[in-house]
Amino acid sequence: MGSIQSPYPPGIHVPCLTWFKPDSTQSIDWELQEKHLEFLVRSGIHGIVIAGTNGEAATLTQAEKSKLVSLTRSTAQKLDRPSLPITCGTFGGSTQAIIEDTKLAADAGADYALVLVPSYFHFALDAAAIVGFFEEVASASPIPVMIYNFPGVAAGLNVTSEMLETLGEHPNIVAVKLTCGTIASVARSAAKFGRAIDNPKFVALAGQSDWLVPCLSVGGAGSVTGLANLYPKACMEIFDLYNSGKTPEAEKLQIQLAVVEWGLGKGGINGTKWVVAKYLGYPEESAWCRRPYPKFLDEEKRAWITKQVKGLEAIEKGL
Repeated sequence: MGSIQSPYPPGIHVPCLTWFKPDSTQSIDWELQEKHLEFLVRSGIHGIVIAGTNGEAATLTQAEKSKLVSLTRSTAQKLDRPSLPITCGTFGGSTQAIIEDTKLAADAGADYALVLVPSYFHFALDAAAIVGFFEEVASASPIPVMIYNFPGVAAGLNVTSEMLETLGEHPNIVAVKLTCGTIASVARSAAKFGRAIDNPKFVALAGQSDWLVPCLSVGGAGSVTGLANLYPKACMEIFDLYNSGKTPEAEKLQIQLAVVEWGLGKGGINGTKWVVAKYLGYPEESAWCRRPYPKFLDEEKRAWITKQVKGLEAIEKGL
């Protein structure tokens, strides 16, 4: 079992997109994947999450996830960032399947496991079952665990702040990613375990960067945000401004970022991949999600998201 010798690093962590070829099986486009990883590592991003929701975890095989993690590590080493924190998402229908995923992630070189509660039997999972699931996984995982609270993809299952108060006591559970917008859970976690600035054993991070400043203001540790696939420096700038005491500047940039993030939120994963590919000059044919996720083809939606995300383009280039 892992231990709190590896607390979750504060900052901006990017759930890296996974790029696929336009062939019949939509195999991973490893050349483009490495190019995107190089872009992220060079940006100075604080950490990379492989096989999160934006990385289409549910569609990836174990072998693909292992290769994605090892490619991320080798890319970081090549670019002189060998200790870049790597988190790997887990996915499965049972406790044992997810435990096996944490072991594969560790073997591939991941530092942390991102764990979402299995939801096929959501109707039977009460608070005790959810807490028991995370405790069992964490006790068996060779690397520290980050809880992933995303009711939207877990059939409404919610890891409440009361559950987090219990789970945060586990020696191998070090963080929670809150893709639920519940800022009160950040505050209550900070009240229980301490503010991120005080380096506690358990921290909370925003699941989107559009509430990064509010998260930091109540003791949170940062954000795991898909927007960093396109504007990593702008996200880190908010984090740095706030932590250096330049609160008004951080708040001003936060407001601009919130408008841009709404574009990705409304566009969905396929819209996010399409617009990131467009702005970064990647081939459109490699920007589609794995089926059955539909292609982002509506011209009106394309025009809207292109305009919506433009708001940070000049800022990102200036950083």
